[in-house]
Amino acid sequence: MTIHSPIDPRHSPHQRAPRVEVYWTTVTYKTVILSVLLGLAVIFGGIYIAKPGLYNIVISKIDKSVGNPEVDPVSADQKRARFVNLDGHVQVKKVSSVQWVDATLSVSLDKGDLVRTGSDSDARISFADGTSYTIKPDTLITVEENSTDNNRPTSVSVSIQTGQVDLATPMLRSPDSKAAVKSEDTTTQVHSNTRAAVKFDPEKKESEVVVASGSAQVQRGQERIDLGQYEKATIPSSGAIQRSTVLAPPDLVEPLNLAPIIAENPRSATVHFEWKAVPNAVSYTLRVSTTQMFTRTVFDKKGIAGTSLDISGLDAGDYFWNVVATDAKKQSSEVSEIFRFSLVARGKAQEMLLEITDTRIVGRVAEIIGKTEPGAALIVNGQPVPYIAPDGTFRHFTEALEPGQHTITVIGQNRRGGTSTQSVSIFVPK
Repeated sequence: MTIHSPIDPRHSPHQRAPRVEVYWTTVTYKTVILSVLLGLAVIFGGIYIAKPGLYNIVISKIDKSVGNPEVDPVSADQKRARFVNLDGHVQVKKVSSVQWVDATLSVSLDKGDLVRTGSDSDARISFADGTSYTIKPDTLITVEENSTDNNRPTSVSVSIQTGQVDLATPMLRSPDSKAAVKSEDTTTQVHSNTRAAVKFDPEKKESEVVVASGSAQVQRGQERIDLGQYEKATIPSSGAIQRSTVLAPPDLVEPLNLAPIIAENPRSATVHFEWKAVPNAVSYTLRVSTTQMFTRTVFDKKGIAGTSLDISGLDAGDYFWNVVATDAKKQSSEVSEIFRFSLVARGKAQEMLLEITDTRIVGRVAEIIGKTEPGAALIVNGQPVPYIAPDGTFRHFTEALEPGQHTITVIGQNRRGGTSTQSVSIFVPK
């Protein structure tokens, strides 16, 4: 009898090795996308059935996010009005505040904000549509409206509580766009490419509107009067609005705008001023100032019979000048264009540091950012840069520009008599 030991199945020569079977399914991108879309359809279907209002809100937000991606929306900050020039003591009271604070170029203005200027102060405000308002000395205004949404007619306006506002409009976006100044119960609607001045005396409750170029419409209640170039509307506290003509301002001849006058001794040098005659004018007033706003005049002479005058005694530096004509009835024209000139001591010309580091478009106004030497004087497209930081950095807002390509030129002069010029090309969208 033979006895066999039990066979361990693990060592059986006929035992098959363990086998692992792997299965997979090919999933394409198309399948994933279809699955996601199906899931979203189920989710939105549930939202629509449960809460139709919420469904509409969600769809609206998605449409705003992905719709019309080529449109570059203007930021809320760009749509606000901003100070582009400050001279003297200018203050602002925000609509949400009870305190007056000093105005700076970084302050933006909203509907309902108040702005006031001191007796020797001016401020220029630019809106996103390119309209600019110059707030004259001893003036208090309120920002009434600032509607500058894309693809819609713009509407900007300020109201005068006291004082004077000069405004200038570009080519407005559409015939329905509006730029206005309100005073008491009178509204002055200014059209495209127009320069006008609006005054209001709260004690007499009288207003005055003068159009220097372009056209405007003055309305009080049912009364409406259209004004053209060199026409004036007088709005008394009682009685009808009166329209009259005003003298044209003189055209300036010499010194040319931005011209340097070089002299061995500037203070003893004679500066020749000349302008063109104005029909019906019998005399002229010449004013020279160290500021563009004419808050610090160094020469002011009335009753000049001719069309030229030589003056001396000016120190080396930058100056601004203008002329006003007066007729036999003692009526005066609007102020002429303002020219700037530099009186420079003769010396060895030296190059100066001047760089344009960045440019930005705010509505139709170009912001020029750069660096120069401390104490230097700069002119950007004929406009002086009012403030240069102690380290030489500067920021300047141009006047409103028409849509299209523009070349911005910066001219600088340092205290040593050195000069430099830099230019940059910018594009203003429609």
